[in-house]
Amino acid sequence: MTTAAKTKRDYSLVGESTRRAIETGLASAEWYHTDVPRKAMKELMQRSDGPAIRDTILWLAAIVGSAAGIVWFWGSWWVVPFLFVYGVLYGSSSDSRWHECGHGTAFRTRWMNDVVYHIASFMLMRNPVQWRWSHARHHTDTIIVGRDAEIAVMRPPDLLKAALAFTGILDFRYSLPTLVRQAFGSLSEEEKSYIPEMEQHKAVVAARWHVAVYIATIAFAIALGSWMPLVLVGLPRLYGTWHMVTTGLLQHIGLADNVVDHQLNTRTVYMNPVK
Repeated sequence: MTTAAKTKRDYSLVGESTRRAIETGLASAEWYHTDVPRKAMKELMQRSDGPAIRDTILWLAAIVGSAAGIVWFWGSWWVVPFLFVYGVLYGSSSDSRWHECGHGTAFRTRWMNDVVYHIASFMLMRNPVQWRWSHARHHTDTIIVGRDAEIAVMRPPDLLKAALAFTGILDFRYSLPTLVRQAFGSLSEEEKSYIPEMEQHKAVVAARWHVAVYIATIAFAIALGSWMPLVLVGLPRLYGTWHMVTTGLLQHIGLADNVVDHQLNTRTVYMNPVK
């Protein structure tokens, strides 16, 4: 491997790669589009509240049911299967709800999308305002180095970091301090680069709400003298995130960057009905 190949690239959103992406026209570029008949596209874009309401009720019922099992069997080994189910429902399956509701594609009714989006954002320790704009940038400049804030595995790859992603430790270590910083009114230069100025105060307010809930949860845990409240709120972001990483990494890992064709940097991933 050459020295150049080993050199770490600048993945920041305010550095040399950002300048280069803008100068070369990769930023906000015109992407390749597959021709799809208008009638077919209209059929594909149809939305309905029914299926999303059904799935959301099942999801929340499963979360409440597994949480009840944790409370009931707390202190015994019988709690383990309930922790497993609850963790995945909280720390992993919330990601697909976050994504589709963030795009407004799960429900036809906007407020329903917004409610589930905010619930899922909290579960994932994601500032709902910041991440809405971050994800908009991700779709505008998908895997464009210096522009996309959501590149999961950089080049050259850090294999230890990729492995640790399955534990949730890295996301937790980044997400919680970020929310605390934002709650104190501080947005980074990178965050300011994609969050419109008129939305930045909303990001601060959202962070404060999230941090307030975590403080209340910690206080409740101390009052009870038990880890249970934290196991139910917050910590599933650690022990339940592995499934989200398993499915999420497959979308872009190992594919091309700095291209303007989603066929080259994104793959379709088929899941079984349970997943």
